[in-house]
Amino acid sequence: MKPSLAKGTRDFSAPEIAGRRFITNVLQKNFELFGFQPLETPSFENLSTLTGKYGEEGDRLIFKILNSGDYASKTKDEDWNSKNSQKLIAQISEKALRYDLTVPFARFVAMNHGKITFPFKRYQIQPVWRADRPQKGRFREFYQCDADVVGSESLWQEVELVQLYLKSFSELKIPVTIHLNNRKILSGLADFAGISEQLIDFTVALDKLDKIGKEGVVKELIEKNIPLESIEKLDFLFSQSNNALENVLQLKEKFQGNEAGTNGVEELEFVLKTCLELGVSEENIKFDITLARGLDYYTGAIFEVKANNVAMGSIGGGGRYDNLTEVFGLKNIPGIGISFGLDRIYLVMEELGLFPEDSMKTVQYLFANYGENESLGAMKVIALLREKGISAELYPESAKLKKQFTYAEKKGILNLVFLGEEELKNNTITFKNIKTGEQATVTLEEFLNA
Repeated sequence: MKPSLAKGTRDFSAPEIAGRRFITNVLQKNFELFGFQPLETPSFENLSTLTGKYGEEGDRLIFKILNSGDYASKTKDEDWNSKNSQKLIAQISEKALRYDLTVPFARFVAMNHGKITFPFKRYQIQPVWRADRPQKGRFREFYQCDADVVGSESLWQEVELVQLYLKSFSELKIPVTIHLNNRKILSGLADFAGISEQLIDFTVALDKLDKIGKEGVVKELIEKNIPLESIEKLDFLFSQSNNALENVLQLKEKFQGNEAGTNGVEELEFVLKTCLELGVSEENIKFDITLARGLDYYTGAIFEVKANNVAMGSIGGGGRYDNLTEVFGLKNIPGIGISFGLDRIYLVMEELGLFPEDSMKTVQYLFANYGENESLGAMKVIALLREKGISAELYPESAKLKKQFTYAEKKGILNLVFLGEEELKNNTITFKNIKTGEQATVTLEEFLNA
């Protein structure tokens, strides 16, 4: 049987790892520039920590871990025989792979709030797992790169996170548009349409507009028993203008006497106006009234970043989650965070040819192997190069030079070094640039100090 990968996972070769490191280096530098500190949490959490934080749809995508030992013997016979999966899960699984980095972060804050200085700003770059259907840009194992702030209600945090997004994507040379909305606006829309009790059904369907279109959203709303009259009242959602502020101000009329909706409009208006005053281009920021982000824990601003002119889903997203730590017994800790989708960012950069040529670190010198005595001399020189931070290696076998040259060429090594009997005798080094074919002989001292 041939070995194969689990669906939704990938191996990463050296060039791919180099590209991914290039991205994370840019992000890490900017996270720290904006005052965020690093944090790492375990790859798996108690199932109870994760369940109930992502909505019904998200809960289904959590990878559960079977209890160790004979887990089946500890189940109730009636549940096992009836194949009641919901009841069985509680009996056979106590742990799960993390679904995102935000909930584990909230758990960390709840456990360590007495030691933390608020506002607490952290960044995290780690893999997460989702039992999703694999497709282009969507994997079951993927990395998230998150930046979160807890302990501040200030809308300046929203403004800073917009700046963090734009600075990072500008350095990666990816042209993007940041889509903004506010969950209070969505609550206001539900009130306006008389479907407040079906807010989650409404937002989950609306969030799929990009994937299934207006007809698909309307169909899903009908399937969720949302009245046609309410759907008609919300028809204006599907025909917004390109002017972000104009769209926000139009909502003020519809939200008269609607407290949640009015608060959402005022918050979003501040963020948009301030960003524009700070020099953010209107082309880079957009009020997207249909943006919902299908997670239950968002309470205010929500973000989604899309690469311009590339057929790819969002490459970043996040929002405010002022109540998240309450589920862990810690009240009144407001929070807001954003995430960069490393895997999708990589695919976008690959498609647009944005990786710099030097992002892949290649070996600078390959020393040809002429035999035991010459190899010992080569290893002494290699040690001196490595002390200077210069990459070098010795071809392991005393093979024909053609074979050694082919190895260097295929591996992308820059220079082939000849340290044979003649060079050892004269204390010289001969090296050949593999790309240009130029060859030179210099003294060992000149070579080491070049």
